[in-house]
Amino acid sequence: MIDLNVNESQRKKNIQRCREKGILLPTFAQMRDPGKIPEAVKKELAGIGLWEVHPRNLFRVNWHNEAVEKGGGYGAVNFIELPRAITGTRARIVGLAGKWFPTGAHKVGAALSCLLPELVTGRFDPTTKKAVWPSTGNYCRGGAYISRLLSCPSIAILPAGMSKERFEWLKTMAEEVIATPGCESNVKEIFDKCAELERTRPDAVIFNQFDQLPNHLWHYAVTGPAMEEAFNRIKGAKSRIAGAVLSSGSAGTLGSGSYLRETFPGAKVGVAEALQCPTILENGFGDHRIEGIGDKHIPWIHNLRDTDAAVGVDDELPMRLIRLFNEPAGKAVLAEAGVPGEVLDRLDWIGISGVGNMIGAIKFAKYYELGEEDVVFTMFTDSMAMYQSRLAELSAERGKYGQRQADRDYERLQGISVDHVLELSQVDKRRIHNLKYFSWIEQLGKDLGELREQWEDHRAYWGGLRSQVGELDELIEGFNQEVAR
Repeated sequence: MIDLNVNESQRKKNIQRCREKGILLPTFAQMRDPGKIPEAVKKELAGIGLWEVHPRNLFRVNWHNEAVEKGGGYGAVNFIELPRAITGTRARIVGLAGKWFPTGAHKVGAALSCLLPELVTGRFDPTTKKAVWPSTGNYCRGGAYISRLLSCPSIAILPAGMSKERFEWLKTMAEEVIATPGCESNVKEIFDKCAELERTRPDAVIFNQFDQLPNHLWHYAVTGPAMEEAFNRIKGAKSRIAGAVLSSGSAGTLGSGSYLRETFPGAKVGVAEALQCPTILENGFGDHRIEGIGDKHIPWIHNLRDTDAAVGVDDELPMRLIRLFNEPAGKAVLAEAGVPGEVLDRLDWIGISGVGNMIGAIKFAKYYELGEEDVVFTMFTDSMAMYQSRLAELSAERGKYGQRQADRDYERLQGISVDHVLELSQVDKRRIHNLKYFSWIEQLGKDLGELREQWEDHRAYWGGLRSQVGELDELIEGFNQEVAR
């Protein structure tokens, strides 16, 4: 459960600070349905850029933002349905698109949901503390941005091997940026740095996405319903949600899978991971290039009871497909194969991890032999705006991208197999859940009783967490009312 005990004296100080800086906070209900956002806020947003450092952009932390860089309102959920000319599956594959969140990735939602309870309860003092955002990519970007909007100083931590676009932008947003050794699978090194900061920096407050329950809660309460809305928009008379495939990462997005499983009986949830770091598939380890889906451990907030399959994705294929999707020769091959122009124009909405998720969804659809009436959801976390340097690096390493290579890559896309798909038995689920012990109990001092509760009393544990949305919204509404006085 999220600790919602109130420190009244600090809460009043936070209210006064927000009053002075003109900060209002969105509720979970408003992030789920922007129609509930006050008209006065919508009018202000008409003159504000999507990435602008302005507190009203807190109300753009939702899936409904108009697809424009400045002044947009709200509309339908942003998603891309990929045609069969790309997927090669009978099933329909749909990805929610994170490009139209501030910072260009949905991770601002997870970051905001983690900081909100601490502010409205007075458990966090932005005048004496710094919010620390450890991440393998977009979460620390989202955390630094949300911190700036909320006038909270921040420290961003991410692996040194991440794309240079991330580091360059973070330097403009966070008070401190720390690069830890390795690539996106080097999560242990991030945890070590957090432990060091806790020992040596009394001003550091760690918001670790891998163990922050609000991360799961935001995706359950906001992203899951967004998938449901997208489905209602595209469904036919016999359509059904067959499931969702979401990469492991912090396991936050898997909360949306839990929502689908509860709302659409029979829906399954697959978790994708890099084949080069098969932690779930084989208790394995290694380095990989699918940025933003750190591995080598099982996140504390991963509900294994709601995970039905593990899907291994070879990291070479996303590196090839970002060229196919974004280079002129690749787009020409796709157009010739029958991909509609409106989809071609949106393929740059899909970053490297999004391509990895797409591959996982394709393998999932083929493994379960899904048909034309089946819909599989996945996540296009961010866009190619974060990876232009990767395209340049690939061109330098492999040469100019021409039709011959595009034809080969398209053939590989159409020939994606069901290798390295593991349908999880009850024993498999428990085995993977038990891996949390070694990271979280032995190394990081979590409570063993809670680990057991997650598994043995899972309905009360996860259900109790999800029931807190209403209480959180009441705290936020009360906070805003006092700010406005």
